[in-house]
Amino acid sequence: MRAQATATESIDRIPVVDLAPFRAGTRAGKQQVAKDIREAAEGLGFLYYKNHGVPADVVETAFAVGRRFFDLPVEAKLAVKVNKAHRGYIPFNNAVYSAELKPNLNESFLMGLDLPTDDPDVLAGVPMHGPNQWPAALPELRPALEGYFDALGALGQITLRAFALALDLDEDYFVPRFTKPMPFIRLLHYPPQIGPRAENEFGAAAHTDYGFVTILAQDDVGGLQVKRRDGGWIEAPPVAGTFVVNIADMLMRWTNDRWVSTPHRVINASGRERYSLPFFFDPTYHTLVSCLDSCQGPDQAAKYPPITWGDYLTRRFDQTYAYRKEKQA
Repeated sequence: MRAQATATESIDRIPVVDLAPFRAGTRAGKQQVAKDIREAAEGLGFLYYKNHGVPADVVETAFAVGRRFFDLPVEAKLAVKVNKAHRGYIPFNNAVYSAELKPNLNESFLMGLDLPTDDPDVLAGVPMHGPNQWPAALPELRPALEGYFDALGALGQITLRAFALALDLDEDYFVPRFTKPMPFIRLLHYPPQIGPRAENEFGAAAHTDYGFVTILAQDDVGGLQVKRRDGGWIEAPPVAGTFVVNIADMLMRWTNDRWVSTPHRVINASGRERYSLPFFFDPTYHTLVSCLDSCQGPDQAAKYPPITWGDYLTRRFDQTYAYRKEKQA
C-alpha cells in the first residue's frame, strides 16, 4: 500500500493536500491548507485531497453499483436516457469536443440535485433543473449514488471555505453563492481501447471542465492524464483514499486567470474496463460571476465581463453534447 503523502508531497508532480488540518478547525491549520491549495491552483491547477472525511465504503458502494448499471441491457439504460434537465443515461458517441475528434469513447449516467416538479426553477423552465431519473431494473443505484452525492456535497462545502481563504477572501464568501447549487455526479464507464488507437480517438479527449471545481474518484485502472504548462502530459494515477481535484473554467474566470483550469484527457490502454466518479460542484444557476476583488487591481484589470453561471454553462453544454443539439434542431 502506498505510504501516506505529506502536505508537500506530490504524485507525478501533482500536489497532495492534506485536509485534516482544515477539518480540525484551527486557524493555523486552515491557513496551511489554504496555502497548499493556492500553490496548486496557481501552478498545475490539479491536486489530490487526502484525509477528506468521505467514508471509503460510500465510495466503494457507488462504484460497485455503478458497474452493475453499465452491465444492464442497453434497453434498460435507454429507459432513462438523458433528458432536458441533464439527468440520466448518456450513450456512447454522444459527446465531442471538436469536429477533428471522434466522439469520446465512454458512456455515463448523470444525477444532480433532486428537484420536485413543483420547484419554482423547474416550473420556470430553468435549464438543467428537475428530478433525477432512476432505472427500474436497478433500484439499488439510487441509494448508492445519493449517499455518494451527500458525502461529496459535504466535501464541497469544505472546499468552498478552503478556496475562499486561499483567495484571501472571507471564509464564507462562496457559501451564499451555493445556496441552491448545481452539483452533478457523472458515473463514467470507459471500455478498453485495444489495439492501435487512432490519433483522434480518446476515452475522453483533452478538455477543461466548465464550472467551479471537480472532485474525482477513480478506480485502480488509471488512464487520466494532465497537461503540463510546457505541453507535455503527466499521469494522474489512482491513489487509494484520495480524490483528484481540479480547478474548472468558471473559477479560472472568477479569479481573473490567477487560478488555472488545465486540460486533461483519458486514454484507457489498460485492457480493462475503467470507471470513474467525478463530482462537479457548481454555484446556484443565477449567481453572477464577476472578477473577485482580490484578483484585480490598478495593474491587473478584470479580463472578463460579468456573466451568470447558468448562461455560461448552458452555452458550453449546447456546444458539446449531441443530445442538446438534437433538442435545438
